[in-house]
Amino acid sequence: MRPSDLAAATPASRDRYVDLLRVASLGTVVLGHWLMAAVDVGTDGRVRVGNLLAVEPRLQLLTWALQIMPVFFFVGGFSHALSYRSLSRKTPDTSVYSAFLRARLQRLLRPTVVFIGVWGAAALGLQLAGSGGGLLDVSLRLVAQPLWFIGIYLAMVAFTPPLLRLHERYGWGAFGGLVAAAGTVDVLRFALGVPYVEFLNFAFVWLAVHQLGFLRADGKPGRPYVLAGAGLAGAALLVAYGPYPLSMVGMPGEKISNMAPPSFALLCHGLWLVGAVELMRAPATRWLDRPRVWRTVVAANGISMTAFLWHLTAMLGVYGALLAADVRLPAPGTGAWWVQVPFRIMVAALLTAVLVAAFRAFEKPSGVREPSAPRAYAGPAAAFGVTLCLFGVLGLSMVGFGGLLEGRSAVLVAVRVTAPAAVLMTLAGWLLVERSGRRRPRGA
Repeated sequence: MRPSDLAAATPASRDRYVDLLRVASLGTVVLGHWLMAAVDVGTDGRVRVGNLLAVEPRLQLLTWALQIMPVFFFVGGFSHALSYRSLSRKTPDTSVYSAFLRARLQRLLRPTVVFIGVWGAAALGLQLAGSGGGLLDVSLRLVAQPLWFIGIYLAMVAFTPPLLRLHERYGWGAFGGLVAAAGTVDVLRFALGVPYVEFLNFAFVWLAVHQLGFLRADGKPGRPYVLAGAGLAGAALLVAYGPYPLSMVGMPGEKISNMAPPSFALLCHGLWLVGAVELMRAPATRWLDRPRVWRTVVAANGISMTAFLWHLTAMLGVYGALLAADVRLPAPGTGAWWVQVPFRIMVAALLTAVLVAAFRAFEKPSGVREPSAPRAYAGPAAAFGVTLCLFGVLGLSMVGFGGLLEGRSAVLVAVRVTAPAAVLMTLAGWLLVERSGRRRPRGA
């Protein structure tokens, strides 16, 4: 079905603002990555890829508006709550979990598996051919980094049923418990020096923001100006008087990051962003009533994940073409560098559009309806499949696609992961989720 047909068929009850937030948050991340990439050639002739925010530290304050991933996870909580409740009303209890995972992960895992397959095959071919060096080696590592987001989102989908039950029982209390847990982790980390405890905040921080989406789904978002004000004040005080850095994204070489692992300051930042976007709900909703605007949002939603997966490939392709053409790359942050920015972003957008046209079909959900008899093993198989995918994509985000034959590895939660193992885990997990979410024919 074409985007225009989908837009025309939109029910009046649909929260269009949520769709806009999903597209806008991913689009902001893409634009931020294109802008922050600082590629130049050193005096030794080696290609270096840095971060503009490290070159121009004053710009780190922009991350308080541009680090918008909390909004995407907030929107995810809203969508997951509605989806799970809808499936629970029409799906047998024994298979609702697996059906929910498959329904929510189709448009996420299929384009991700294709992305991993294409880049994995390309990396293997380049290595067997003896090609490498320069920007290519950096690209094999960098293009996989955004997969951390896929991993976190997988965990949110997997934990939706139990956290939704906690929400339905305790409401704001469930959210408050996650916030308290995140704060306790940082006290143990910074005040008492407890080792490794900080990694718990990968769950507590992001799931707290996700829990706000449940509250929005129930029409209980609280007072947005209170949420925004408290979050902004909390983040500002923590950065001013605590051990937290100014940047809300990870910076190269920093000892403490607000992102990896997530800090309590990042949670406050997420609260301020959620409050801020809720304050803009009414005017944005009126704007979305315009047919042309809504058709654009629907069309963008249909390709957003594909564009997110391939946008770094496009950006690095632009830099690779400039280097191949012997175009001089000015030092990042200089006047000449800023003059080139609009051109690089425009070409990266065009190249991303080409990649989206090539791979967008994999983002379309399956429309096949299957018989309704559940499989006995569906729930455990789906849970195991999501776990494999989670470790696979997070492992790839850390180790990248380089060194496939040398066994290059990274440590993920005390487990050493190689790129081939991460690829296999992702593929096996995806197949389990796909198979367990299907239903066997009646009488089988």
